[in-house]
Amino acid sequence: MDWTEITITIDNKDVDVTADIANEVVPYGIYIEDYTNLEQAVEEIAHIDLIDEDLLNKDRTKAKVHMYISYEDNPFEAVSRISEKLKEADVDFTVDTLDCADEDWLNNWKQYFQPTPIGEKLLIRPTWRDKYEAGDRIVINLDPGLAFGTGTHETTSLCLSVLEKVVTQDKTILDVGCGSGILAIAALLLGAKTGVGVDIDELAVKTAKENAELNNVSDKFTAIHGNFTEKVEGKFDIVVANIVADAIMFLSKGVTNFMKSDSIYIMSGIIDTRVDEVIESVSENFEITDKLFLNGWYCLVAKLK
Repeated sequence: MDWTEITITIDNKDVDVTADIANEVVPYGIYIEDYTNLEQAVEEIAHIDLIDEDLLNKDRTKAKVHMYISYEDNPFEAVSRISEKLKEADVDFTVDTLDCADEDWLNNWKQYFQPTPIGEKLLIRPTWRDKYEAGDRIVINLDPGLAFGTGTHETTSLCLSVLEKVVTQDKTILDVGCGSGILAIAALLLGAKTGVGVDIDELAVKTAKENAELNNVSDKFTAIHGNFTEKVEGKFDIVVANIVADAIMFLSKGVTNFMKSDSIYIMSGIIDTRVDEVIESVSENFEITDKLFLNGWYCLVAKLK
């Protein structure tokens, strides 16, 4: 199995939030390199005061979060997701990958992204795959570019499974943190009337627009560059947020302004260890009507109280 080492470098004050985000995204463990309190840690653990000079010369203002991801688990998508969430959290960071140039990494990653059936009605087809059997499934043509959202991650797959059950021809959808645009585009292909996708990442917005064109739904789709709902107008029948737990809890305090009395609210990107916290937070305004679970991740479906 081929592996990619990914290293996120941040200011040491941001190490906890970065570790939380990495733990929510990567399918394996992480390890943290932080020399802030080196002397104290060595004394407490090893009971010695002789420390290697290379360690003493480490930058004490920075920390690094390391993770290893196999190509089969889409390291490119994981980095895109982590980067998006760090930007949302206002964390300054750099990303490094080991022994793999960006272009080679992208090409290697692409070979593992195959046409993928989702739920009962959908099939996601990477634009570089010409051979596939769709049967009666609706085909979503997708080029994720540098934006998160291939549909293969559990959080996205869960959202798509819900959308194919709740979307009808008269519905409008708002996708907060749209990434590649896959969720809003899927809803439009399922028959939704209009879709709006919003993302803080300009590249994601560009990618979402391009994917809407690939699927011939650009006349029904609007992509907005902005933070959460700050530039959004109107009310929607379906609101979907495939983001991280903290962002969902923050969004849920004001998203009611963009919902009708009978709107459906779909929340995903919630790791199992935080689902109770999210439910408690959003229950002030919402009633949970369904909980879906897949490989350590939850998707919540809710309606207004």
